[in-house]
Amino acid sequence: MYVAVKGGEKAIDNAHRWLAELRRGDQAVAELELDQIAEQLSLSVARVMAEGSLFDPRLAALAIKQARGDLIEAIFLVRAFRTTLPRFGGTSPVNTGAMICSRRISATFKDIPGGQILGPTFDYTHRLLDFDLAETGQVPAAEQGADDATAKPHVLGLIGREGLMQAEHATSNDDAIPDLTREPLTYPADRAVRLQALARGDEGFILGLGYSTQRGYARNHAFVGELRIGLVEVEMDIPELGFAITIGEIEITECETVNQFQGSKTEPAQFTRGYGLVFGQQERKSIAMALVDRALRWRELGEDYVGAPAQNEEFVLSHCDNIQATGFVEHIKLPHYVDFQSELELIRRIRGEAGIQADLENGHDMKGAAE
Repeated sequence: MYVAVKGGEKAIDNAHRWLAELRRGDQAVAELELDQIAEQLSLSVARVMAEGSLFDPRLAALAIKQARGDLIEAIFLVRAFRTTLPRFGGTSPVNTGAMICSRRISATFKDIPGGQILGPTFDYTHRLLDFDLAETGQVPAAEQGADDATAKPHVLGLIGREGLMQAEHATSNDDAIPDLTREPLTYPADRAVRLQALARGDEGFILGLGYSTQRGYARNHAFVGELRIGLVEVEMDIPELGFAITIGEIEITECETVNQFQGSKTEPAQFTRGYGLVFGQQERKSIAMALVDRALRWRELGEDYVGAPAQNEEFVLSHCDNIQATGFVEHIKLPHYVDFQSELELIRRIRGEAGIQADLENGHDMKGAAE
């Protein structure tokens, strides 16, 4: 018989104490400090901030430490904390054209205004373990060059000036854009809502969908028109002053992909774009986001629906959130004793009825054989 495991509050308290002990690890090893996590695990911090919908490197570092490095658990902690914060206003749209870039590349044009900036990237590393890091952690001294703090124009503006890129129309009223962190997701969702969902969606899920579009599960062969990483100023309108003031700066990654478009009855043949923008240095996520964004635009562009997962708005948006996915997947490990007992009794009854019927049939067969 299935017997419920007992323990109650005392068992839960002991589990919490054990968790805290494992989180701290060997007491002889120096404890991780938040500055170490924020500075040396900055890519993990960026993901937690993006999917937690809160830009605060130190808070994300705390969440990573508390979660023992489980990034989804850390994202859950950040989102939970975010709900406690008062909201005192909204900021103006950031001007990514004024970004001070630490990395800026284009796969569509070799020579671009302002030049390409390779920046910090794993793209050209040998993917070999560097055992020197296990010893000293020292980094080689880099050559000092002049810092270029000038803003770089968007590369796709080059195509736009020729009329070859579909124009993006700004929303006349920013207040009309729903806030996905405060309002439930409804279908059909407009592009602004879809981009919000993708920006805070699980990186692995978005990456898988983006990869699928490149393998033929959507008509979505794309080029990276521009990928840029850098700092942008965040401004806020102050009614008493009558103008906007800068309240800080954040690091973001922005990606614009270029996709061919054959045209329609109302639109000429031209290029269209996919768009991705996330907190911190997250180029893989931003590229994948741009691919999925473009795949989801099939209806507004008058393209055919080919049944690809990345084209299915409800499938993508309903399953990209890792906190919702975690809740549904992990809840099945919690007690379901009553549900299971009912299933157990049902199976026993079915088997019993089938067994009786089999015995009756076997009895008839044996009687016939005896006669």
